[in-house]
Amino acid sequence: MPNYPGISSDVIRHPEDQQAEDALRAVPGFDLVARKFIEFTVERPQMVYLMGNSIQAGPRQYATIYQLFREMVTALDVQPEPQLFISQNPQVNSYAIGEEQPCIVINTGLLDLMSEEEIQTVLAHELGHVKCGHSTLIQMAIWTMNTASMIGDMTLGLGSVISNGLIIAFYDWRRKAELSSDRAALLATDDVKLVMKTMMKVAGGSHQFGHELSLQEFEQQAERYRQLDTDELNQLYKLFLYNGGQGMMLSHPFPADRLHYLKQWAISEDYREIKSGHYAHKTVNTEPTPSQPNELEQLQRGFEELQRQFEQMWK
Repeated sequence: MPNYPGISSDVIRHPEDQQAEDALRAVPGFDLVARKFIEFTVERPQMVYLMGNSIQAGPRQYATIYQLFREMVTALDVQPEPQLFISQNPQVNSYAIGEEQPCIVINTGLLDLMSEEEIQTVLAHELGHVKCGHSTLIQMAIWTMNTASMIGDMTLGLGSVISNGLIIAFYDWRRKAELSSDRAALLATDDVKLVMKTMMKVAGGSHQFGHELSLQEFEQQAERYRQLDTDELNQLYKLFLYNGGQGMMLSHPFPADRLHYLKQWAISEDYREIKSGHYAHKTVNTEPTPSQPNELEQLQRGFEELQRQFEQMWK
């Protein structure tokens, strides 16, 4: 298993990921949404929920999955080591949350569909989100969209700034962030076909008929999909579908697009250089910046505000 000690997240991040994040942060209203997110949402409640409602993997609990996880943590040099939870959910899905206390959540539906090496690929992908610092921004995006859909212009002072432009920017960034995590999965496994096979299974894998799946056929399907771009109308349809054309905006790129980007990087000089050990190393900064209070301070302020609100209610 390849290891990349000290590897910087800048090595893994796809350029379009960084560009989309820069564009998102420049959208009017982003700063206010960020402040409100910190004010009303901290990662600790989600950790409490997972501890109470899921199974935490470890050396004596889901030991096989935990060992696969540990190998990927080492390969990508993710510090601190996130916690790993298994959630009872038939949906084939996984996700990463938290920054000060990061954790990876894997649904049982995914465990039941994937082989061990495919599960390890998914774990590497999610660790890529943690490595690249995506977790907090992803949570902020989800919170913003939920807030916009539930309360509209009625509360929190967000109605005037949660514009279509901001929501589109959030979704565009989320899709581009997946390209970086796909790179992390490739680096950690060093097996482009395995990563693509895992994508294929997420797209339409089956327990009963999985033996009839062909990665070669799926790659050819992805190429036919890419060739649709020769028609400008098809390009507009793709943009339409990504941005709510079927009722909801998509948080992930189509697997066909992800295959294209991954295959490009797998044959690049950049990837070969990293594999040979020539890559930028992360810098260590243990001092918190004044503009980013730590999670404990955020939590304390949140409790103080809640206490004041309860006192007002019962006067």
